[in-house]
Amino acid sequence: MIKQTNKKWMDSIVELENKLEEIFTKKLPALPENAKEIIVKYGPYVALIAMVFSIPTLLALFGIGAIVAPWAVIGASYGIRTILAIIFSLLVMILEIVALPGLFKRQMKAWKIMFYISLINVISNLLSLNLFGLIIGAAISWYFLFQIKSYYKN
Repeated sequence: MIKQTNKKWMDSIVELENKLEEIFTKKLPALPENAKEIIVKYGPYVALIAMVFSIPTLLALFGIGAIVAPWAVIGASYGIRTILAIIFSLLVMILEIVALPGLFKRQMKAWKIMFYISLINVISNLLSLNLFGLIIGAAISWYFLFQIKSYYKN
């Protein structure tokens, strides 16, 4: 039962990926090849720098989370949003660390992890009711992700 549910879940993600790829590679203008190459070549370095700079923010969130945790239990929306922000931020950071070596090697599994990170960010924005961040963030990240997908191999 669980295995069948996981298969359906993964099939849905693959179907979503295929639909998004069609939209962001065939229906929208393509980036110039040299721009794609620059993104693929220097993107992992930018991701590494961003991770280093996000550590203080994540630590601050942990501090705020510790303060608001008691209110999260009784339903205060600020506390719940903060706890969710901590969980999603930590999950994204872990996945970025896992993906980083593969990004340098241009491996498809690393590209897929970056795609999953974009989906996590969509869920995070949806749960926090950040509709502007949801729409704009998803559109921008998916555009660049799908534009450079062909540079990543198995």
